[in-house]
Amino acid sequence: MHMNETQKASVDRAAAFAATVMKDDSSGHDFEHVVRVRRMAEKILARERADGYVVVLASLLHDVDDKKLGGPGDRAERFLNEQGVSPDVRDRVLAIIGAMSYSAHKEGRTVDTIEGRIVQDADRLDAIGAIGIARAFAFGGKKGRPIYADSIEDDSSVAHFYQKLLNLAGLMNTRTAKRIARARHHRLVRFLKAFHAEWKGR
Repeated sequence: MHMNETQKASVDRAAAFAATVMKDDSSGHDFEHVVRVRRMAEKILARERADGYVVVLASLLHDVDDKKLGGPGDRAERFLNEQGVSPDVRDRVLAIIGAMSYSAHKEGRTVDTIEGRIVQDADRLDAIGAIGIARAFAFGGKKGRPIYADSIEDDSSVAHFYQKLLNLAGLMNTRTAKRIARARHHRLVRFLKAFHAEWKGR
């Protein structure tokens, strides 16, 4: 992936900005999550033809306006404008951020570019597997949710696996993400099998 010096500088500033926004997060949406999403997006990018600059910027900024984290809704846009990013890049990055979430998917919105599909895959991969399990309980604890309440229809952390996490492997866009997702999905399934067995005292 090639970026010129100006692009590299704006990427570095985007990383610093995201780190500042998320420095106090304990819900699993911390800056380490952003770092992992960027790393995975770059891994997928190595096998796809896409604009790496847009992919990396969107990866770094994808959660700064997340409503779950109390985002004001315009941090990413203000940052990109302040950095003098071209209107074309700004609009492409904001379109990715605005359409990549699972809630957007449920509303029927989709990412329309390969860059968006790569970032969406990277974010979804961080929600499954061992890291995904840890993040699910971190988020549930932050929100005061019970671990489990003998139902997969309620607001417990384990119910969240059935309502969202187990669906993600089937929603991957790229071949690379689909391959990685298969292994991570199986980790979710194995965990839930062990969890339910122990919950029943076995």
